Amino acid sequence: MDNIGSLEQQAIDFAKRGDFAADAKRVNEELTRLAPSNQGGWTRLARCYLEVGQLDEATAALESALQLNAQNTIARSLQLEVTKRRTAITVRPAPTPKRRGASSRTEGSAPATGHGFGRAEFAALGQLPPTTAVEALGPRIEALLMAVSERPFAAKVVEARNRAGRSGSKLFRRNSFHEGDAGHIFAFHHGGRWEPQINVGFFAAPQWGRDAIRAGIGFNLTGDGADRDREAGQERVLAHFERFQQLVSTAWRQLLTDWMASHAGFIQYGARPPAVDLLPKDAVAWLIDTQNARELGWVFCGRWLFADRPDDAAIMSDAARLTRWIDQTFTELLPLWMSVFREAETT
Repeated sequence: MDNIGSLEQQAIDFAKRGDFAADAKRVNEELTRLAPSNQGGWTRLARCYLEVGQLDEATAALESALQLNAQNTIARSLQLEVTKRRTAITVRPAPTPKRRGASSRTEGSAPATGHGFGRAEFAALGQLPPTTAVEALGPRIEALLMAVSERPFAAKVVEARNRAGRSGSKLFRRNSFHEGDAGHIFAFHHGGRWEPQINVGFFAAPQWGRDAIRAGIGFNLTGDGADRDREAGQERVLAHFERFQQLVSTAWRQLLTDWMASHAGFIQYGARPPAVDLLPKDAVAWLIDTQNARELGWVFCGRWLFADRPDDAAIMSDAARLTRWIDQTFTELLPLWMSVFREAETT
């Protein structure tokens, strides 16, 4: 115990001097080894790791600190800083093409390169307040959405909306992502509030049971929000959902069942986690038979990645692979989305 007390005093003295170099790191590492419930030791150790750019180690130390005290404001602040630094390293503007035809990427768009969504990002999503989580993770999510907007399926969605009199030249615009409940950030296509949504969502385990990413078709059936046309908009999205049910009950029933079975597809509704306990045929039957969609407020059908599955985690942590996964999902679901959107718009 005397040794622990001595180490803690040394660690505090280092911190008071603003010294988080090698000696401070060594002292806090030994302190947390001998006293793993010492939240101050974990917090100071995280700062030491942060100072030398060991972001993964800093994330792990902050997780230990926050598990001991979720209200540790210093640890939360450091976690935000870790996320910002990681984003600054891996999310950069696209290079400007040097000559005509040198690059097929749209000038000024952000490529989805480097690190995607891993342990640090999900930790920030689960432990930071929603507004702060959006601030910290926004640049990474926006880069991903901008890359998705350059995919061929995205142009087809925009074209279909334009033909129906809807505005927009890109699938996703800047700031298309939003904070949901705690541990949840979501994005939907530009102008899609009252439409079958091209929807991407990020979920953290503390609130939702598992760290996860979804991509698919969603229906926000609530009348919430500041939109001026809430009443008419809600009726419009309800009509879209009813048309979705009609299509899935007939031509799309077996196609959607088979697609979900082969692509880790699950439904989600209300404020619940994905319904992983439902077999694809039962999930499709639920979509067809549900009569209380307005009361549930949210219905979704699509693919999911779960961080506790190694193969999924490898996709999530690589921005390029994650972009391809989202592209594949929406490319395969595009005929269904087109049918729902076009036919509901003409009825």
